[in-house]
Amino acid sequence: MSNRINYSAVSPDIYKAFGNVYGSVLQCGLAKDLVDLVYLRISQINGCAFCIDMHSRDLLKQGLSVEKLVLVPVWHDAGQLFTPRERVALSWAETVTRVAETGVPDADYQAALAEFGDKGLADLTYAIGLMNAFNRFGVAFRPAPAAVNA
Repeated sequence: MSNRINYSAVSPDIYKAFGNVYGSVLQCGLAKDLVDLVYLRISQINGCAFCIDMHSRDLLKQGLSVEKLVLVPVWHDAGQLFTPRERVALSWAETVTRVAETGVPDADYQAALAEFGDKGLADLTYAIGLMNAFNRFGVAFRPAPAAVNA
């Protein structure tokens, strides 16, 4: 693992703006554990080691079981371990994250809208977009995960 530039230090104003969006997502009304679950899945898709480590630790601190944590990559096949709301959020996160492949089908949109409503879906999509951006910073600049420094 090589650490490249410290992007937050060399461009603090823009980093702070992203941090403000992160803070807004925390205050939007979506459950923190749901948002962190979505953040973890997006980070797994994008291969961001720093973010996978951080969101896994956050979820464990919030009480998520290890059994559920390790099945996040295969949530489709985990039966009823994930709630219907979590399954819709994870599905929406995957289709939006893979937008170039999926085109975000109408059926996915309708399912997410039915579960979250207008505001909830907009907020969830902001969260998804934000984590996709953070993942790109993490993959491009390779900050060391906390596990590496432990």
